Parts: sequence; C-alpha cells; structure tokens
Amino acid sequence: MSVYSRIAHAGFRSRIMPAAQAAELIGSGDTVGMSGFTGSGYPKAVPMALAERIEAERAAGRPFRISVWTGASTGPELDGALAKADGIEFRLPYNSDPIARERINKGEMNYFDMHLSQVAPMAWQGFLGNLDVAVVEVTAIRDDGGLVPSSSIGNNKTWLDRAKKVILEVNRWQNPALEGMHDIYYGTALPPYRVPIPLVRPDDRIGSAYLRVDPDKVVGVVETDVPDRNLPFAAPDAAANAIAGHLMEFFRHEVARKRLPASLLPIQSGVGNVANAVLSGLVDSPFDDLTAYTEVIQDGMLDLLDCGKLRMASATAFSLSPQAAERINTGMERYRDRMILRPQEISNHPELIRRLGCIAMNGLIEADIYGAVNSTHVMGSRIQNGIGGSGDFARNAYISIFMTPSTAKNGQISAIVPQVSHVDHIAQDVQILVTEQGLADLRGLSPKERARLIIAHCAHPDFRPMLTDYFERALRGSYGLQSPSLPDEALSWHYRFMTTGSMRP
Repeated sequence: MSVYSRIAHAGFRSRIMPAAQAAELIGSGDTVGMSGFTGSGYPKAVPMALAERIEAERAAGRPFRISVWTGASTGPELDGALAKADGIEFRLPYNSDPIARERINKGEMNYFDMHLSQVAPMAWQGFLGNLDVAVVEVTAIRDDGGLVPSSSIGNNKTWLDRAKKVILEVNRWQNPALEGMHDIYYGTALPPYRVPIPLVRPDDRIGSAYLRVDPDKVVGVVETDVPDRNLPFAAPDAAANAIAGHLMEFFRHEVARKRLPASLLPIQSGVGNVANAVLSGLVDSPFDDLTAYTEVIQDGMLDLLDCGKLRMASATAFSLSPQAAERINTGMERYRDRMILRPQEISNHPELIRRLGCIAMNGLIEADIYGAVNSTHVMGSRIQNGIGGSGDFARNAYISIFMTPSTAKNGQISAIVPQVSHVDHIAQDVQILVTEQGLADLRGLSPKERARLIIAHCAHPDFRPMLTDYFERALRGSYGLQSPSLPDEALSWHYRFMTTGSMRP
C-alpha cells in the first residue's frame, strides 16, 4: 500500500521526503519533542536516520547532541539508537531504554524524571525552554489536514502546538481502523484561565478524534511501515498469582463493606508482569461492568474486554505483547468503540483521577516498614526507569495500592526494608501494600502500627526476624518515637548488598 493512500491533503503530499533528508532538518543543540509512550506510536525512521547522521558528524570531529522530550519511554529505534550514538544531551520525562539508562547512570546524559501529568503544562508555562522540532508518528492525514493519531497520544498535541518545525511520520503499519478511537481535548489553559475539565465518566468523550497542526510548520512528511516495539509479558509466576489473589480478596472485602461498588471504581494499572497478572485475575472475579482510567492498555485489559468484564478502557497508549498487538490489529473495529486514547495531560490529570475515584495499582523497587515507596532508584542513586504516572495516580486515587514480590535477586534482597534508599511516594500516599506474603491495609494507621502490619503481612519470612529486631531496637534507641528509626543501621541493609550481593546477615 502506498503512503499516498494515507495522505489525503495535497499540501502535505508535496512535503514527502526520505528519513535522511528529514533528519537534516534537525540541528545540533535542538530540543526535539518526539511522539511515543511505552513503545507505542513513536517515530522510527527519522530517529534512526538522525542517529546515523550524529555518528557521521562525530567521526568528522563535530559533536552533535540534542535534547529529547517524549510522552514516556519509547523504543530502540529512538532512545536506543540516539543513546548508542551519544546523541542525547538531555532527556525527559521517562526512560526505560537500557543503553540510555547506562549513559544516565554514568553521568553522560542529563535526565529529568518528572510526573507525566506535568510535562505538557510545564512546556506551555515555558519552564522547559523552547521546543525547536516535533517528530510525531500518525496513522493518516485527512484532506482537511487533520491528523489521525497513532497507537499513543502522549504529549503529541503539545509538541505539535509548541514546536517551531514539525516532521510527521505516516506509518502504514498502524491499522487505519484506529481512526475514531482518540479523544483530543483542546480546552486546557494556563492560570488564571483554567476551567474544570468536563469529564465525569471514563467513557466520556470531550474532544476531537484528530490532532491538528499549523500546515506552515510542517517541513517534512516521512513514510514508514515499522511496527511498534511490543515485548512479551512473562507468564504469571506463583508470586504474581498470589498478589492477584490477595487483591481480589481485598476488593471482595471492600465491596461487602460497601466501601466500593460491585463494579469497583475505574482501574489504573502500572506496566509489568505483576500488574498484568492482577488484571488477568479480574477475569475470574465476581466483578462486572468494570471500567479503566489509566495510562496504558495491556494484555490483561484485552482479556477483560473479550470476556465482557471490562466495559470501557481509557488510556493514552497501548503496551501490548506481540500476540496481543496482532489480536488488536485484526479486531480493531471491534475494540475501537470500547477504548479511548487521550493526551497524557488528561489520562494522568490529578483533577480527573480524584473526581473519578480511581483504584491505582503500581509496582515498586522497595518499600519501608512505614510505607514509603521507592519506585525509581536502585541503592538510592542508580536510576532504573522513572516515576512515570505512579505519582499522579497514587496521590489522587480513591485507593492507592503498591505491589511487589517480597524478595528479589533469588531471595537475596528484601523488598521490605527499614528505610527506603530513595523516596518517590511518601507514606501518606501509600494506602495498601501487597506482596505474595499478604496485604497490609495501612489506611488510618500510625507509623508504628504500619510497621508491625507490614512486617507481619508483607515481608518474606526469612527477613521478618531481622526487620522485627531492627524495629524493636529503634523503639528503644530512636531520637523520637513517631517513626522510630536508626538511620545508619537502616542504610546498612543497602550497603550490605553492595558489598556482599545479599541483604542477609
């Protein structure tokens, strides 16, 4: 199929060019806003061509680096290729590429890890500086110049509006039946002109199905046919299934006590195998007529849609295994009216999360005995990925849940520690903590009550004696007894792993 069948606007047809020519329109030192969110809907051809150009410039003794803004993580053709070429000076707001991660942790790339809901507002406020170029993947261009979005929205609306120049990648791999799935809200404004966002249910549509762009800013249109990066989910292991079981029992408990309706409340789920296992656990649950208001649509949500448990899923992107991506592409017409993709400033908006009463379920690296959560840094200083949208949802959710296996590294590391090495979510934002060992409902509990419950219900039995011993000695020797702690000893758990590879004594 020719790309011309995807481009109905004559003016845009005249700007079709090879990716290498489009890459020449980006200069060293530019700030570039790229589409993409968790490996969906990111540009593939222009970043690869730009990486080749950067390598050639460097070989000629002309260093070439840019700043990259996206929606969240992307794929190897973008983050991986540019990081390998040492072409990224600055990156925001989220990254999961291993090459980029290594450069960040070596101090070779500056990285601003930020709440995903804040990216577009900060770009409009001018705090992040100017945006020179936007490179955005779309599915098609209509005859009126409207852009049919791709498999993610992310910050594309803001990039198209704010950038001085725009390069569009029209990807014919994306199913044309995506048209009509999107809901692009153009009613946001800066203070003092902000007004309430008129969305009161996850399935409300409040905007346009199309992105818009000033045609005079579009300097290049590039044909692509490269698939999104779709990584497989591991089959749920015993720990993931146990975590899902604890959560199903918790939901039943809350419904029985009328703290949740029988259809629960809109579900938000972070990305990963444990989160996907929890979604799969809802398939055989007694809960029906579910909705999701979240960041990404994962495999488990497709299962829930297929079995009729999930009525509607609202997100900003797909995050699917190869099998699920094929499934959704072949059945796009069937799924289209039961999914909505929105800009991430809407999918992650605190106002909407709180209004809808979302149930937020996110993963972590470690939690401490008082409920504070580290979701970004290993050993307190080595970035793993980023906070993503977990902060947007955790602070504003009706119920804020964090979940993890109780140990890592084949049982050598406890995910429950005396004091987290880095705090992303303060204890006040963490209501429910779940491991395969059990569930701790922390709502309304003092720090000391939280500590006893987390040790008893969430810590692995091999580490409970150590945690109990620490807590009892902290009760005797702490400077204050609101949140008893022995700071030097708490940190020794992490140093023990650094020197021996295990937290065990």
